[in-house]
Formats: sequence, structure tokens, C-alpha cells
Amino acid sequence: MGRIFEVRKSTMFARWDRMAKQFTRVGKEIVIAVKAGGPDPATNPALRRAMQNGKAVNMPKDRVEAAIKRAQGKDTSSYEEILYEGYAPHGVAVLVETATDNHVRTVANVKSIFNKGDGALGNSGSVAFQFKKMGVFRLKPEGLNTEEMEFELIDHGLEEMGEGTGENGEDVLVLRCAFTDFGAMQKALEEKGITPLSAEVEWIPTTTVSLSEEQAQDVLKLVDKLEQDEDVQKVFHNLA
Repeated sequence: MGRIFEVRKSTMFARWDRMAKQFTRVGKEIVIAVKAGGPDPATNPALRRAMQNGKAVNMPKDRVEAAIKRAQGKDTSSYEEILYEGYAPHGVAVLVETATDNHVRTVANVKSIFNKGDGALGNSGSVAFQFKKMGVFRLKPEGLNTEEMEFELIDHGLEEMGEGTGENGEDVLVLRCAFTDFGAMQKALEEKGITPLSAEVEWIPTTTVSLSEEQAQDVLKLVDKLEQDEDVQKVFHNLA
């Protein structure tokens, strides 16, 4: 088992109250999950996943419970999930996942950020073909027999397993499966008594673009601006 490939992450966003943004993102995930599958995490895998992700970013339990309760209210906003595609400077492909209650506002904001960052918002299908939609699980590696686990999880859709790095530079074990196998992988880990640090659906680039440090900063500035937008959930790119 080697070190798994992960694309370069923006570091500048940490200066812009990352925790508050993460709480907002997870809160929307909870609302979407509850409206789709109900408020009981025991019978709603999507809600269990959202709650795990809340725990991964140290979201207080009372905020998680408040988000679940709020999602059951009649006046709670219903969020539409929309994927935007475009290019950052120097030909780097970018995917922007959003959850919005006003798509007119969202597309205007996303387009403006691309334009101001010397990028361009593209049409549907213009970029997504350069990525593979996958389920990504990050685990604490301590106490795990990785060889045995890898062998067992292949039957549940495991495609890649390797070492990665967490938000704070700590070592994590990264598992990837096809998007269609996400539920099977989540269930298999639960049956083994393993609670992931995070369980996400991510767009993994099939090819990457290598740039100079100066050019890379141009790209990461755009990614950073996109991540700050209130309607943006996640941003993926193929910068090496």
C-alpha cells in the first residue's frame, strides 16, 4: 500500500474562518439528508454520513441537533444541488458543487468569481469528463490491519486504498470506491465497527496539470474565492 494521490489543496482559505464555513456546509448536508430520508440517522445513511462529517470538523452536537430539527420545519429552505463547471487560469479544470435556495443568485456569483479570477464558467459537460465521481472515506489508521481490510473491502467496491493527509497534516487512511458503491462501502465499514473521520462524495481528476508556483497561486486564489461563497459546498480541480 503506497501513498494515495490527492490534488493540491488551497491553504489560503484557512484565513477566512474555515470552521464557520464548514459548519454551514455540513448544516446544509444535514437539511438535504433529512428532507430526503427523514430525521432518524439509524434509517437514513445520508444523515449518518452528514453527522460523521460534522464530527470530523468539530461541529458541536447541539448545532447538529438544531440542524436536524430545523430541517423538519415547514419554513426551512429547500436546497437544490447544482454542479458548475469551468476553467481556472492556465487551463486548470474546476468543478463547483453548490447547495442553493436561489440558483439565479448562485450562478451569477460563481460566474463573477470565475471572471474576476481570469477563469471562465463553462457549459454542463465541459469539464466533468476529466473527473471520476467517487466515494472517499478517511479513517484513523491506528489499530487497523490494512492488508486484511483491503482484501475484505474489495467485495464491497473498494478501488483504491492508501495513505493520505488530514486537514491538520495528520496521517489518514484513504479509501475510494465508485460513487455507485458508496452505500455498500459505508455499510461494510459500519458492520466492522469502523467510524470514518469523514465520508464524502468527491470528484477525483483522471489527469492533472502541473504549474509553476506562481501560476499555481493564481489557481488557488480562484479556488479560495469560490470556497468563500455562501452557496458553494465544495470545489474540485485538477491542479497537481
